[in-house]
Amino acid sequence: MAQVIRSGAFLQQCWSVHPLCVTVKRIADDRTVVLLCSSCRSAHHLQCDSVVAQQSAAQGEGEASAPTVANESDGLTKLANCIAAHRPALSLREMDVFEDRVLVRCADCRCHYALAVAQFEMRQK
Repeated sequence: MAQVIRSGAFLQQCWSVHPLCVTVKRIADDRTVVLLCSSCRSAHHLQCDSVVAQQSAAQGEGEASAPTVANESDGLTKLANCIAAHRPALSLREMDVFEDRVLVRCADCRCHYALAVAQFEMRQK
């Protein structure tokens, strides 16, 4: 059985040591975003209170800026669709364990997803 540690510090350390190895894998049924690290072989589960999707600032300069998705279920749906369409392009860009916030960015559609995390879990295989 995998060891479960409930702290965001493990994801923060994992991401700071090998940031290119942390990838977005899927969204579970209970509003949990799962990130995997290929280097340390750990799975990071982020149970989200809310997900806010917004276009990048650079993309908004050249075209009519798309509004931020304020409804958290719309943000979660947009993130799920983005994972299904182009999962390899998603990456962890920022995180703050003091405020329980994570920012995921898609390189293909240039959308940013701000996750308010209720609980962090690290499961090592």
